[in-house]
Amino acid sequence: MINIVLVYPEIPNNTGNIGRLCVGMKAKLHLIKPYGFEITDKNLKRSGLDYWVHLDWQEYETKEDWYKQIKDEQRVFLFSSHASENYSKVNYKEGDWLVFGQESCGLSQEIKDRFAHKIHIPIAKELRSFNLANSVAIALSEANRQLQND
Repeated sequence: MINIVLVYPEIPNNTGNIGRLCVGMKAKLHLIKPYGFEITDKNLKRSGLDYWVHLDWQEYETKEDWYKQIKDEQRVFLFSSHASENYSKVNYKEGDWLVFGQESCGLSQEIKDRFAHKIHIPIAKELRSFNLANSVAIALSEANRQLQND
């Protein structure tokens, strides 16, 4: 199972869509507080539809709480539009952590300094970034393709 981590997600619709995606692709969703919404937000539930009850997910009060769950920090991949390594060049393994930052500002420097692997999804120069839910879909699809998770 691939682990999807959202650090301080701000937009409930993105989180709901990502939750639904995780159900469909058999991934576990990890949410690190604070959120820009309440976990009971109607937009979160609307985006996730009735699939949220099937979601394997965990929330953390702090990023330090999440750090304690990681057994091998070499299997943590930070997604950043500023990274140079292409996400499709990574050899994904079961249990990997794919980490995404806030919609407005990405990952903190502290998190980027802690983990070695920073990767990006290639994008046209006219755009700053993809939508968070779309980025997760692209990354998780590649990991599942490599792992052949049906």
